[in-house]
Amino acid sequence: MTEEQRLMIRDMPAEERPREKLRALGAEALSNAELLAILLRTGNARESALQLAVRLLSRSGGLRALPNLSIEEMQEIKGVGPAKAIQLKAALELGRRLATLPPDEAESITSPQRAAALFMEELRYKRKEHFMILLLNTKNHVLSREEISIGSLNASIVHPREIFNIPLRKSAASIILVHNHPSGDPSPSQEDLEVTRRLVEAGNILGIAVRDHLIIGDGCYFSFKEKGLL
Repeated sequence: MTEEQRLMIRDMPAEERPREKLRALGAEALSNAELLAILLRTGNARESALQLAVRLLSRSGGLRALPNLSIEEMQEIKGVGPAKAIQLKAALELGRRLATLPPDEAESITSPQRAAALFMEELRYKRKEHFMILLLNTKNHVLSREEISIGSLNASIVHPREIFNIPLRKSAASIILVHNHPSGDPSPSQEDLEVTRRLVEAGNILGIAVRDHLIIGDGCYFSFKEKGLL
């Protein structure tokens, strides 16, 4: 390894060190690797925290897939021990929870876009299909969000009994169906159309309206309500 490659953060110009750069310019001015380096805090005898961060991102395939790395996989990077790996997992989980916080209790779900935003960051990178429901009261306030099933890479198997058991117990007035497409393309399949029709019919019988069915893609969504399919 060359002297240039062994450059530690302390040897960098002050304005280029991640912490000082964040303090001066704000977090949004930092690269993914620089933000990750701040969480890692230190490197090892041969690499700086910034170089470790670059290797972690390379190992995961980029920031998008970083949360998918297990603690054990993170520790395969020399210089990332148990403490650093656990700290990173905790930070990533906090970020995920922040992105998926439900709206304030007084806020109503008034549009498909608002409902999709509750699930986008949680579901857009999943490798399998996750089928979830959003429970609403009579004022369209969120009561809860429930995961119903995890399907194969391209199919979720759901049954009206599994879907409506929870809203019946929690006295929900209506629900929104939500699932993701791991391909990133939210266009509905024939199976999606058939499942939606069956669940809408079951909801009508039980007195629990299906307000929408949202399919989450990579940064985009498909709303059955918006497209006039409900």
